[in-house]
Amino acid sequence: MTLGLDISTSAIGICLIDDADKVKHVSFIDLKKKKSPFEKAAYFRQEISMIKDSFSIGKVVIEENLQAFRPGLSSAKTIVSLARFNGICSYITSEVFGFDPEFVNVNSARKLVGFKKDRKDKKNTKEQVLDFVRALEPSIEWPTKVMKSGPRRGNVVLINECYDMADAYIVAASAHLREKTCLEQKK
Repeated sequence: MTLGLDISTSAIGICLIDDADKVKHVSFIDLKKKKSPFEKAAYFRQEISMIKDSFSIGKVVIEENLQAFRPGLSSAKTIVSLARFNGICSYITSEVFGFDPEFVNVNSARKLVGFKKDRKDKKNTKEQVLDFVRALEPSIEWPTKVMKSGPRRGNVVLINECYDMADAYIVAASAHLREKTCLEQKK
């Protein structure tokens, strides 16, 4: 079974795909209420240990750090903070599972699973990725909330962590496809 992780300092997307390409589990670890990176890391260790105890995982794949600063997106401080936390979580994952995780570039992973951004669509990339995954895997139950105020008051909407969950799916699914391709090429 493959565990895909999309790591950020506010939430970690989780997706487990079995050897028959079936999604076994999709969720997230909520880190917003944890104050320091060390408290977040300790909580991540606790949660990832429970996942290890519940599933037979043979591979862990983590979305690679953002490699370059792009104006208007993440600041240098944010990129450094995310890279530091990704490193901490990667190390914890290695300790918990007893093997090193693999890393995948999110753009390469998206391409491998067949996602192509529609530049004419007004939705941003994260929204398009979520729509793509929802279409691929209609059986996944995505967490929602009811809007309490504003123009969408009373509407049921997907929570923001669904984007992390969708990225975790992309990471896990791409690792599965890459492995399948390698096996078929060896035949």
